[in-house]
Amino acid sequence: MGRRSRRTSTNLSPAPGEVLTLRCGPIVSGGASLSHLEDGRVVLVAFAAPGELVEATVDRPHADYVEAHVTGVLEPSPDRVEPPCPVFGQCGGCQLQHLPYPAQLAAKEAVVREQLRRIGHLDDAVVRPIRGAANPWQYRNHVRFSTGKMYGDVGFMARGGRPLLKIDHCPIADPWVNELLPKLQGRGSGLHQIQVRRSATTGSFLVYPTIPGMEAETGQKAYLEELGGKKFQVSASAFFQVNHPQAEQMAELVGEALPESGDLLVDAFAGVGTFAVLFADRFRRVLAIEESHAAAKDAHENVEQTPNVQVKAGKVEDILPLLESAPDAILLDPPRPGCYPTVLEAIVRFRPSVVVYVSCNPATLARDLRVLVDGGDPIDHVTPLGKFPQTGHIACGTRPSLADPAGG
Repeated sequence: MGRRSRRTSTNLSPAPGEVLTLRCGPIVSGGASLSHLEDGRVVLVAFAAPGELVEATVDRPHADYVEAHVTGVLEPSPDRVEPPCPVFGQCGGCQLQHLPYPAQLAAKEAVVREQLRRIGHLDDAVVRPIRGAANPWQYRNHVRFSTGKMYGDVGFMARGGRPLLKIDHCPIADPWVNELLPKLQGRGSGLHQIQVRRSATTGSFLVYPTIPGMEAETGQKAYLEELGGKKFQVSASAFFQVNHPQAEQMAELVGEALPESGDLLVDAFAGVGTFAVLFADRFRRVLAIEESHAAAKDAHENVEQTPNVQVKAGKVEDILPLLESAPDAILLDPPRPGCYPTVLEAIVRFRPSVVVYVSCNPATLARDLRVLVDGGDPIDHVTPLGKFPQTGHIACGTRPSLADPAGG
């Protein structure tokens, strides 16, 4: 048991295991609730709801903030619900099962607004209402299971990385994945991870690596996904969206933001070529840039029937600034760290008529939008998307409007 401390000196940092009594504030990026020590230092409290009075056990103290998690609720929020997962709070996967889905969506939209204001110094009036998922459960069609090397147990790592939590069901996983999971138990010996992917539309699946003795086929190097009526080869090591209905919503957002016609579209961070293929018929030429070797290889396969799409393997920051002709439209879909400064500088220099920015990190989105806004016109809109229910992750589709109406 931790100890509750009534600190007499605000210069002392709380120790790991110490129990604090805290009034919790809003949900912040990552899904924790914002609270403060008496001296003003920030405490990020996992599994708390806004307004609650809680007992929180310290996980990790840092120089300027403290990480903690709820171990007792003294005054519960009226929004608090019972999480359906028996290992919620232990597993490192979900952060928000204790909140109903509408409250999760409201919190995530508020995070996007706050990060645009605080980090980007931008007007949050550009933020449109968040688009939620029709079903906030059973959506995840790609799961990486950790394994126990001694007994072959399969599950997820606990918060903080240890130990392995053996599970037979995950409430956010696709039903097909959950049907397979008990059959994987006891077969993880000697494996670091087991990757399971399945397309709900094509029925194609991947269980990797090869697992001896399984009735289902395993060891596939790739599987077939479908989005926007187009099929895509996806290798085991390549990225593809884990929530198919919300990926369709994101594709709709991108389609709404891109022009109906143009000469050159640059699809930066193109992955397996999804957006390049979906919107190739709107442009005379499409250049898809992708750094991952596996994803670029898939993209080459996926654009075979789309002759106006060229796939270029390499880093966006190396390729985009050296283009000889300015694109009509640029589509950005970077990883969580966002775009390199040289990428943003090239966009400002090219002044395309449309930039569409798909982001999985509101903080780096806000940072990058500040650069683009300083180099051109204001943002047209930012639309948060609830692609990852029950977790603290947030996606956004954004259209900065960089075209100079005077043509300069």
